[in-house]
Amino acid sequence: MKILKKTFIVLLLLMGTMSYAQIWKKLGKKAEKAAERTIERRVERETEKSTNRTLDTLIEAPKKSKKEKRGNRKKNRNKEFSIGGASSESENSPINKSRPQVHSTFDFTPGDIVLFEDNFSKDNTGDFPAKWDTNGSGEIVTVNGEKWFRLANKSMFLPMTSKNLPENYTIEFDLLTTGLDNKTSSQAMLTLFLSNNNKYEKGRNWCMVELSPCQFIDSPGSIEKVTNGSREMRNKIDKDYRNSIKGASKISIEVNKTRMRVWLNENKIVDTPRLVPDGITNFKIGTRGLRDDRNFDEIHINNFRIAKTGQDNRSKLITEGKLSTNAILFNTGSATIKSGSEAILKEVGEAMQSVPDMRILIIGHTDSDGNLVSNQKLSEERAKSVRAALVTKFGINSARIQTDGKGASNPIADNSSAAGKEQNRRVEFLKL
Repeated sequence: MKILKKTFIVLLLLMGTMSYAQIWKKLGKKAEKAAERTIERRVERETEKSTNRTLDTLIEAPKKSKKEKRGNRKKNRNKEFSIGGASSESENSPINKSRPQVHSTFDFTPGDIVLFEDNFSKDNTGDFPAKWDTNGSGEIVTVNGEKWFRLANKSMFLPMTSKNLPENYTIEFDLLTTGLDNKTSSQAMLTLFLSNNNKYEKGRNWCMVELSPCQFIDSPGSIEKVTNGSREMRNKIDKDYRNSIKGASKISIEVNKTRMRVWLNENKIVDTPRLVPDGITNFKIGTRGLRDDRNFDEIHINNFRIAKTGQDNRSKLITEGKLSTNAILFNTGSATIKSGSEAILKEVGEAMQSVPDMRILIIGHTDSDGNLVSNQKLSEERAKSVRAALVTKFGINSARIQTDGKGASNPIADNSSAAGKEQNRRVEFLKL
């Protein structure tokens, strides 16, 4: 009926101001019948078109694929929320006000008493590193002029530490993966072990965090805890970190008695309060599932460090007036402070901020490698670098800080061993 009315209206408009009765009178009987047939045909065509459009919509509309439906759902979600998670509604929208804002920080703090460290600078390319052991294979390789320890497949790697792990400690190292592609197995794993022995076996008490370099699917690895030979816990890591583990990255581990946290770069991927069993003494690295060929699934580590935590250096400097640490790290043969030194610098800086009239003397020390003159100069320059960091980062007046260097003249351990040299490379803070 609506189409019929519209048709009559159009005809009336086309016919101008002539009245309906005058038209039919002039047309005569034949014209009247012809006009009626024309109107009927026009109404039929319009009705047919309208009916077809309705049927097309209800019956013949093409079905959308699952992929298209997912895409439409994603578009609809993006209309409501921006990529960063913020609502696209106005700031006064009830949706925006009711949605919680989630924030997280990188709260890893390196230990301040070094138990073991290695940057492989003294190892020869092609050799297995002197401070490590394995039941498989590995070698020192050079990447862009820097030495890295390449880990072979299906092996266990042990840093040869002279002390058992304490209750609270940190482990950190640089990680470099190369040759990862769609053929890297989902079973390929880099495994971080904490164990009750210094052998190649897992032991009766151990825990692990498995990280996968697989790229073609999300194969995130797992955590596991075993006590007295019985499994207590096993679970998958619910994170997709494929982009982070490909290429250069950094592993940071913090253990506080039974709690274990692991960061990949600055993203925490494990935080389990009761993962670490009793009796843990050693850290190990394991590999499996790699294509053990050059340029495929290569895993390298560098700048490895284990350090004890728990000492309150801020209070120690204020109350005892003396603090000695080897937690301030420098590039080899250089006065440039490396990343990982922030925690101890912060403690000293905050101690000086809390006691505005306190003045200190910073003394640099080196091991016996090199000659006396160069070591003396290096120790002095390192002390000055520490002062500059305190002035720049914590706003300490430089007049409150004096510096000195002792080179290798005041050792606190035997310079004939690697462990002794590590202790001798230190920075002292003395309250004046």
